[in-house]
Amino acid sequence: MGDNILGRIGNLVRANVNALIDGAEDPEKMLDQLVRDYTNNIAEAEQAVAQTIGNLRLAEDDASTAQAGVVEWGGKALAASHKADELRAAGNTAEADRFDNLAKVALKRQIGFEDQAKSLATQIATQTELTDRLKEGLNGMRAKREELVQKRNELVARAKMADAQTKVQESLKSINATDPTSEVSRFEEKIRHDEAQVRGMQEVAASSLDAQFDNLEDVSTDADVETRLAALKGGSTTPAS
Repeated sequence: MGDNILGRIGNLVRANVNALIDGAEDPEKMLDQLVRDYTNNIAEAEQAVAQTIGNLRLAEDDASTAQAGVVEWGGKALAASHKADELRAAGNTAEADRFDNLAKVALKRQIGFEDQAKSLATQIATQTELTDRLKEGLNGMRAKREELVQKRNELVARAKMADAQTKVQESLKSINATDPTSEVSRFEEKIRHDEAQVRGMQEVAASSLDAQFDNLEDVSTDADVETRLAALKGGSTTPAS
């Protein structure tokens, strides 16, 4: 009976575990449901063990009653037998026979209680062994539940850490895919081109200014030539200083 109870509950636990794993989408919810189901299975096992223990206690009570009956009817048989002996010694044979018959009835009752006590003793021994196995199995289930709760906490923590790491990696991929430094580089390149254009304009402006000064030098040279020419016409051989 005990093996049937624990075996049935064990099969139910395995069926629930397999069903939860096959349909698992959220690991944390699956583990929480698994803990709840296992807790319910333990409660069912506790009821079965309590019922078995209750039956054992009833059998023990019946055995105590039977043992008391053995003592009681043995005492009655002895008392009736003594009374019969007294009556027979007094010459009252008829009454003596009646009390001997009562002693026989009491002895039959005593034998009946003895048989009942023996039967109950065998039943109690069997149920005691069964109860011990059930208690041991139940304690094993409780220990497994504690392991399950600890494993649930560990796996949930690992799942959350893995999820966080996945999000970090996805964020890094997103950053790499839309790297803002590439936009900054493009803007920097545009500024460099603008700066180069400004330098070019400055060079153009500088070139124009040089040309004006060159014109001034040309005018100064022409004036010097005219002065020398006038000096030559005036007869002077030495250029004016």
